[in-house]
Amino acid sequence: MHVLMLGWEFPPFITGGLGTACFGLTRAMDRRGMTVTFVVPKAVGSDSAKHVRLLSPDDANPSVVTFTPEGAPIQGSVPSGKAGPDAQSHSAERQIRFEHVQFVHVPAGFTNPYPSPEQSTVSQSKSIEYRKDNPHEGGLSSEDHTAESFEQIDDAMAGHGSVDTAEQEFSSGNDYGGDIIRQVQRYAQFVLIATRKLNFDIIHAHDWMTYPAGMLLARSRGAPLVTHIHSTEFDRSGEQVNQQIYDIERRGMNSAMRVIAVSQLTKNMVVSRYAVPSDRVEVVYNGVDLEPSSVGMTGIRPKDKIVLYFGRITHQKGPEYFVRAAKRVLEVMENVKFVVAGSGDMAKRMIELAAEMGIGHKVLFTGFLRGADIKRVFNLADLYVMPSVSEPFGIAPLEAMSHNVPALISKSSGVSEVLTHVLKVDFWDIDDMANKIVAVLRYPPLSKTLQEHGAFEVRRLTWDGAAQRCEQIYDSVIREMVAHPTH
Repeated sequence: MHVLMLGWEFPPFITGGLGTACFGLTRAMDRRGMTVTFVVPKAVGSDSAKHVRLLSPDDANPSVVTFTPEGAPIQGSVPSGKAGPDAQSHSAERQIRFEHVQFVHVPAGFTNPYPSPEQSTVSQSKSIEYRKDNPHEGGLSSEDHTAESFEQIDDAMAGHGSVDTAEQEFSSGNDYGGDIIRQVQRYAQFVLIATRKLNFDIIHAHDWMTYPAGMLLARSRGAPLVTHIHSTEFDRSGEQVNQQIYDIERRGMNSAMRVIAVSQLTKNMVVSRYAVPSDRVEVVYNGVDLEPSSVGMTGIRPKDKIVLYFGRITHQKGPEYFVRAAKRVLEVMENVKFVVAGSGDMAKRMIELAAEMGIGHKVLFTGFLRGADIKRVFNLADLYVMPSVSEPFGIAPLEAMSHNVPALISKSSGVSEVLTHVLKVDFWDIDDMANKIVAVLRYPPLSKTLQEHGAFEVRRLTWDGAAQRCEQIYDSVIREMVAHPTH
């Protein structure tokens, strides 16, 4: 089976869980011997653009993602066995070989897959309040805002264009947040041109940015489409959803033969707010890659207890509740430091909030981490906290537990459906959050129990299991399409 996978993030071009999930799932599919061609934007004008070599389907060699011992990918990495400057200058590097996966990189004009606050508007669109009483009123059932976008792509693909012109068109744009709909159009145009000589059995599109490409490709090639929901517009924006993004999500989900949701929580959202029939939505939980060599590593621990927040610093992730809970904990425990690892549009506000509360010296902001730095911060932590307001799944708790770190997670998360040996809290209940943080830090038997049982529990949540479920869905969709070719 040959899977054409469409994504918007892939390491090292990654700022959130989407890229982590795409990497983990693709790597697991490779281990299963599944043939995958992954089409992903490649940032230009940034350091991250130089960290990984992506190979086109015409390249006969397997693709290799190469990392230094510190975890940073190497520029100009080559397949093992080939001579090259990096093979000599980085003899201690760790290589991850994809035997059955090849990459098509789309040269992109943006350097960050997520918009900054100043660039977060979608051109000529507006946010509207979702009508809970009737989701098909109040404008959400209309696709007028995005119909023109799809028509423009259709017109552009009416037998004209080339890979070179598509590359030029895509890379000439502004940053991602400046005109995201236009970037999505360019991506769709490039995908259709670049894959026209490629044979594949099924299309797997990750999140809304790739849905237009997936729909147009499915229409032009007659291949079945599977869309994967990692986060909805409601998760990102609350009730003030963006009309254009919502319309693309809704059209993409309803155009697919199957929709993969990362949790039952997300499936319920897809069914109730996007009018997708329940029997067309499959739940495939995310996983974690267990690396025994990295588990149990002991860093140099200070006398302080370390409580970790790891993730994007955005409203969706609940960083404000973490900082406010930190204040409550410090009122009863002095030897605690809170580490906020990540970046996002609320980072400055959280630094200011910690300072206003008088705990600025106790809350450390590391910025965005990658590679070995991620392992180091987990190995230092006594507790990981995920206070998300809305979390379709949540991979970070699995990463924490794989490093023997107890986890305290929001009940408003998909991962809470499958984890038992963690502490759970309502994100808004700061007192309960603080009490449970104190309990783990003060009572070693509780911490040890969570560590031991959690490490055992996380072993059943792997990317290999997720890849197996996806393969079963692919088989089902292909059989259905053969039986009903006019579907």
